[in-house]
Amino acid sequence: MIAPSGEQIEIIARDQQAVIVEVGGGLRSYSAGGRELVDGYGANQMSSSGRGQVLIPWPNRLQDGSYEFDGRHHQLPLNEAERSNAIHGLVRWVAWTSTARERHRVVMEYALHPQPGYPFSLKLGIEYVLLDRGLRVRTTATNVGVDACPYGIGAHPYLTLGTATVDRLILHAPARTVLRSDRRGLPVGAEAVEDTECDFRRPRLIGSTTLDHAFTDLERDGDGLARVSLRDPDQGTEVSLWVDESYPYLMLFTGDPLPDVRRRALAVEPMTCPPNAFRTGDAVIRLEPGASFTSTWGIARGRAHRR
Repeated sequence: MIAPSGEQIEIIARDQQAVIVEVGGGLRSYSAGGRELVDGYGANQMSSSGRGQVLIPWPNRLQDGSYEFDGRHHQLPLNEAERSNAIHGLVRWVAWTSTARERHRVVMEYALHPQPGYPFSLKLGIEYVLLDRGLRVRTTATNVGVDACPYGIGAHPYLTLGTATVDRLILHAPARTVLRSDRRGLPVGAEAVEDTECDFRRPRLIGSTTLDHAFTDLERDGDGLARVSLRDPDQGTEVSLWVDESYPYLMLFTGDPLPDVRRRALAVEPMTCPPNAFRTGDAVIRLEPGASFTSTWGIARGRAHRR
């Protein structure tokens, strides 16, 4: 029988293990030291609630699935029909191919061909590699078509420390600005996090805070990386997700409306652009024919990590 997520590709390095899947080219599981650090799904299940998925060529929501680029109107299918949005791109349910494999590393590739709503051609490659301190995920998109195209990327891992809920975990999120959204999940404005429930610049308890927000104006460490960390004060364990400078946005989501993930883990979603970017033009990457864009994020035990 074929697993719902297709071929299961395991990579191993010392006490770390990750499983990458054929369907969507995403991250099904990642553990270190015998502890699961992402809230994934079983080999006999399909991904739900976006768990571990790759979001290309746009992350998050697009109002009415409608946008203009270079004077041409495009209409995408509405796969969040209840809100009349197109969501999370076009590659989550397609079959990717592993083109390079080592014990600790795999490269997944996919050719995104022109289609209604996105008549552009992209060659996509994702390298998953286990390094000494954690997992690194590096994605490169190349425009192999004849026209310039809009591009954005996101990822959808849920971080966990094995607790029943995230309520008793300490969150550090180094973002100065939060985007406020309407009932459709579309941004309607931005404000400073200071003096709001969304201010996690200083580590503090998540408690009952409900998060389903995009953040930006990220504070970065001396190596150019921005890091979001979760710490269990009782067990003394910690996990962090880091992004390089290609990712100026992060979505934080406690999963409250979704029964399968509700407050069990925290989705920390790197994004190159905010929700509704194809519609507004905010931070959309313009890829000229032959041009490439590379973006990198990763997960580490504890906080310290270097590329």
